[in-house]
This record gives sequence, C-alpha cells and structure tokens, in this order.
Amino acid sequence: MASLKELKGRINSVKSTQKITKAKQMVAAAKLRRAQAAAEAARPYAERLSGVMASLAGKVSGDSAPRLLRGTGSDKRHLLVVVNTDKGLCGGLNANIVKAAKVKARALIAEGKEVRFYLVGKKGRAPIKRDYAERIEKWFDTSEVRQPGFEEAEAIADDLIARFEQGEFDVAHLVYPIFKSALAQDPTVEQLIPVPSPEGDTGAAGDAVVEYEPGEEEILEELLPRYVKTQLFASLLEREASEQGASMTAMDNATRNAGDLISKLTIQYNRSRQAAITTELIEIIAGAEAL
Repeated sequence: MASLKELKGRINSVKSTQKITKAKQMVAAAKLRRAQAAAEAARPYAERLSGVMASLAGKVSGDSAPRLLRGTGSDKRHLLVVVNTDKGLCGGLNANIVKAAKVKARALIAEGKEVRFYLVGKKGRAPIKRDYAERIEKWFDTSEVRQPGFEEAEAIADDLIARFEQGEFDVAHLVYPIFKSALAQDPTVEQLIPVPSPEGDTGAAGDAVVEYEPGEEEILEELLPRYVKTQLFASLLEREASEQGASMTAMDNATRNAGDLISKLTIQYNRSRQAAITTELIEIIAGAEAL
C-alpha cells in the first residue's frame, strides 16, 4: 500500500496535469471557432467551382480535354495524398485518417495497382512508415507554419501537378478529415487527379445555353489547377477544424478523468490517514494500559 506521502504526491501531480489539460481544452475551444468558420466559409466556393467544372467538362471530351481532366489513359500507378495534423493530443483523429489511407492502399494493391504515399503533416508519418516505408514518395512539412493556408495548398498542388505531368503517377487520391462537430471528424478519400468530372446538379444554369470565351478548353486549362489548389486548401481548413475539435474533446475527457482519479486518490488518502490515526491511538492506549 502506498504511503501517505506518496498518495499526496500523486494527488498533487494529477492536479497539475488537470490544470494543463483544462488550459489546452480552453485554447482548443477558442481556436475551434475560427477554424470551423474558415472551413464552413470555404465550402460554398468549392461547391460552386465544382458546378462550373461540371458545366465545362460536359462540353469537352477525348483528346481535346486538358490532361488534368482526361488523365494519362491508365490507372496503374496511384498516389495517396494523406493529410494529417502536425500536433498530437487530438484523440484518435490521426489514427482514423491513417486507417482510411491504409484501407485504400490495401484495396488498390489487391487490385494489382502500384501505390505510393505523399504525406502532409507530421503525425501520419510514423504509422504509415511502419507498414509502407518503401512506398513513401514525399513528406510535405507544414509544422513550421503557424496556420497553413492557401500558400501551402498552392505549393502542394504545384508539386503534385508537376509530378503528374512528368508521368510519375496516373491517379492521385486525397485522404483527409471532414469536420462535422467537436465529436465527429470523418476521414474521407476523394480522387484529386485527374480531376473527376462532377456529377449531378450543376446549378440553375445547368440547362442553359452558355457560350464561353475564349473557349471551354482554354478556360479548363486555367480552372483545373485552381480546382486542385482549392481542394487541397479546403482539406487543410478541414484538418485544422478537425484537429481543434478533436483536441477539445480529448482534453475535456482527460480533465474529467483527472478529476475522477483525484477523487479516488483523495478517498484512498483519507482512508489511509484514518487508519494511521487509528493505529497510533491503539498504540497510545496500549502503552497507557501497560503503565
């Protein structure tokens, strides 16, 4: 059984940890409001751009379509762009993203495809490296940036497009979390390159007769790289919101667990103290009777 001094030390230690987790929870909650607003503000732009892409893509086909739209004509080589966080203490967020990436990788490998990884963020490196060290193409570090934004998304997109143009891969998939709430961040896998032709409703002007200047192909040549950059930027915003939401929830749980542990240790401490006092009284009484 632990001594009173040891129990008191453990209680003080857990209380110190509880203060830290409580502070981290409050910081994450403050950051979450901004990150959630940024992620939600970017969604309508991405959706509208998809609508324009659908209208344009339906008017071009075959060899006249830009390479980013028509692809290489093969789907043998696949690149998984996995977007993880740079910091930990956010529950199972990164583990779930890595799990989704590995599920996709195993499915592609089972089909006889060649799979490579392009890792964004630090926390996804180690678990993917354990199973697919020889398949990691590149690590794109965002840890030195306080809040990754469009500049980082543009750098990633330019690198990916250059690799695609050089024939290093045929298809790129984007693996990232979508922020739902502080309790739910859903990992998703979407094709990034070649840009998939958007399906479904293209908006109010979907059935209208529209003439484009200078032409659909020229406009697509400009829009397709911007679309890739927008998708990557949106994934970084979703990652930031997901990280803060998951961190807030994880720190809240840690604070509650610390409180429960403090209560248990306090009860144990009081019982041990009472037992020590009782033992001391018995010894005093026994000594007095002996006199």
